[in-house]
Amino acid sequence: MKRLTVFSIKSFAGPFVVTFFISMVMLIMQFTWVYIDDLMGKGLSTAVIIELMFYVSASLIPLALPLAILLSSIMTLGNLAENNELTALKSSGLSLFRILRPLTQTVILIATATFFFSNYVIPVANLKWHSIIFDIQETKVGMLITPGSYSKEIDGYAIKVKSGKNNTFYGITIHDYTNPNVLKTVKADSGTIYKGDNGKYLLFHLSHGIVHEELQAQAPVFTNQGKPFRNGDFRPSRTTQFKAATYKMELIGFNFNKSDEELFKNDFEMLNVFQISEAKDSMQKRQDKMLSDFAKNNMNNRPFGQSVNLEKIQNPVPDQKETAREIQQLQAIPSKIIKFSDLTHKERVAAVNTAIMSVRSMSSSNLDQASTTSMLNKNYNLFQIEFHRKFALSGAIIVLFFVGAPLGAIVRKGGFGAPVVIAALLFMVYFVLFSVGESLANSEVMSPFLGMWLPTIILTPIACILMTAAANDMKVFDKKLWLYILSFGQRR
Repeated sequence: MKRLTVFSIKSFAGPFVVTFFISMVMLIMQFTWVYIDDLMGKGLSTAVIIELMFYVSASLIPLALPLAILLSSIMTLGNLAENNELTALKSSGLSLFRILRPLTQTVILIATATFFFSNYVIPVANLKWHSIIFDIQETKVGMLITPGSYSKEIDGYAIKVKSGKNNTFYGITIHDYTNPNVLKTVKADSGTIYKGDNGKYLLFHLSHGIVHEELQAQAPVFTNQGKPFRNGDFRPSRTTQFKAATYKMELIGFNFNKSDEELFKNDFEMLNVFQISEAKDSMQKRQDKMLSDFAKNNMNNRPFGQSVNLEKIQNPVPDQKETAREIQQLQAIPSKIIKFSDLTHKERVAAVNTAIMSVRSMSSSNLDQASTTSMLNKNYNLFQIEFHRKFALSGAIIVLFFVGAPLGAIVRKGGFGAPVVIAALLFMVYFVLFSVGESLANSEVMSPFLGMWLPTIILTPIACILMTAAANDMKVFDKKLWLYILSFGQRR
């Protein structure tokens, strides 16, 4: 049995290492393609690129492992079946479950290590590579402008400079198209470009220039006699000169929201399961307090609530303190009920208007509160999704192994031919299920638990069917297999 264990692990280790390496290369290439504009032409040192890829690789390992496990399990069992080694092992009295026991233990060990890696290493890796990407994007400011040609990298602006390098330029012309009704042109002898502290604005510190603003053509105006007072070609304009000015442009697509590594640490991607649990508790307490305060304020703004508070003031509890203004407001409440029929017409109109304003104010307050609550719920949902993601990934690794191993025994094909095609199709199914589950969880259509465990929940029955078919040498679409499953494993 020891030889079987060693043989199984050796047969699995080679394909696993190769497929894992291939998966990592594919994922890193995908990452590089996404951020190619930020990495190219920035004069980055080799050390920075290596450091970035190192942290990115660490964060991509949990994504590469499911594909590697699936492909290597199909290849391993496919090779054994193709070479009749699996048949020989079965003929010696070993069941498929016993043959897979060493590999199952190995995969469970890999899944457990993956959880700890996702829980403790990946949050740090995410923090590091996000910070590096932000630093790289910060260097992109000076690269937005190319001397001698118009730059339209920033939406709504066309910028041209005659010369300059780094962040200092000369002969600057800025055409501002952000307001469609105003044509604005700014010209300056020199200027320095830099980002604002929050990363949302690009600031141009300009020296010795002019600002020319021109409105669109105005509609013609006629006198009382029908004669044109102003034709349709009239364009109001003004020109302003300056010695020094700062021109602010809103950046779209060049900011990263976070500007300090310490601020990243509060994001859900940068926390382990214990920190996420603590953050969720804090968020829940804060939301409960906010709702309680809102209900209390609504109560105090209603006549009934004010009457209750008036009773508290008239019969104060020891150590209870109320401001003089609150006491004066509450004591101004009439002591008897005022009927609407007893009011004059003017008082009725005033009462109705007051009621309408009160309802509108209450409606606006409720809408604002609902919007705030919805935002807090979505943020809370993101933390829950990340919490379940760390566990669901390990579960998916185990399930994909039990999908791939029996499938390899059934198709009886090894190598990189049919197994690669089958694994690609199955992993596509897994990835689609994962993406759909995450999207449904993010949109609050499905709970975070069901959303993140959706691939595992759907693939588990498939794994059971494939294992049953492979263990009993039956075809997947054979009627005998389904009768065997429905009879709970009792042969007929």
